Amino acid sequence: MFQAFKDFVSELTGGHKDPSRFEEGDYRLAAAALLVHVGMIDGTLSDVERAKLHTIVKRCFQLDDAAAEALIVQATAAEQEAVDLYHFTSLLNRSLDEEGRRRMVEMMWQMVYADHQVTEFEDNLIWRAADLLGVSSRERIELRRRVAGGQEIDREINREIGRTRGSQTGEET
Repeated sequence: MFQAFKDFVSELTGGHKDPSRFEEGDYRLAAAALLVHVGMIDGTLSDVERAKLHTIVKRCFQLDDAAAEALIVQATAAEQEAVDLYHFTSLLNRSLDEEGRRRMVEMMWQMVYADHQVTEFEDNLIWRAADLLGVSSRERIELRRRVAGGQEIDREINREIGRTRGSQTGEET
């Protein structure tokens, strides 16, 4: 009975987030909208970027596939209605601690590197968002290097897997 009361009070105070409901003031919606913005900075969200977005949102917020997709749909609508980054970054600043804001910038870099290339628009967008989130230039650059390094490791692993599969089937890669 005490647990039920704690859950009720937690819901009233906003301490409990239903994993499949995303409301206007939900930091998950703001974070996903920023990630959508990163993916669409060049005008479209490619299939590779959409898959990366789904993976990031699902893993970061511990959602199932349906809830992750619902969040992406709502985040896309919120991103299209937004006039600037401040609406999202101000909510994230109020909701996240310093480590959470750094993690947000890292996720943005993961979105950028989904297609293994960085445009000046993407770089500038993350610079502005990181600045609004209070993440220093030094930290932003370190996060970029970490994500870029991880991307290189992913490519090497994929090449090795391709070689292994090719040798098992007798094919050349």
